Amino acid sequence: MAQPDETTDMLIARCLQGDQAGYAQLYELYAPAIYRLCYSLLLNRQDAEDVMQEAFVYAFRCLHRYDPARASFKTWLYTIALSRCRNVYRRKHSLLSLLLAPDVPAPKSDGPEAALSKKDAQAALEAALKSLSPPLRESVILRYGHGLTYREMAAVIGCPQKTAESRVRLAHDRLRKLLQAEWIVEEWIGFEVV
Repeated sequence: MAQPDETTDMLIARCLQGDQAGYAQLYELYAPAIYRLCYSLLLNRQDAEDVMQEAFVYAFRCLHRYDPARASFKTWLYTIALSRCRNVYRRKHSLLSLLLAPDVPAPKSDGPEAALSKKDAQAALEAALKSLSPPLRESVILRYGHGLTYREMAAVIGCPQKTAESRVRLAHDRLRKLLQAEWIVEEWIGFEVV
């Protein structure tokens, strides 16, 4: 069974040979994660879709410059998408909120109380995350929303690994202070805010 990196490497090779199906497969492999990243940072579906498209257009146009010795394709693509998100931040001149998961419906087995509780928790989380600075929000999104290691985060953000770790720690501290009364946060966002 081929590993994801092997699959990516094969698709990149096909793309560089002009295989349009290779581009489509590479897009389908990474588009969901890139969309989640963009939406989590911008909290606007249209902006997220636009930025995702811009990121892929740029990546595909510059695929010949991708160097696997410097970073994984995922890290390279996340860096491009994050850069485009930052451009949107600057254009809009406002702090944007973020969610780790857009419009997550309650499971059908949940009753109205559970659905309301999840909605309240999502609103509390959104409000708390809105108060974080963009670098702290980016760190939380990359670490917990996308499962990047601190090393991968540092490559994407363009900072030392210790800085990435520090930003996550600072985000934890800030979120803990803001959400200490929200008992459901740990369950909702999938990490312990300690």
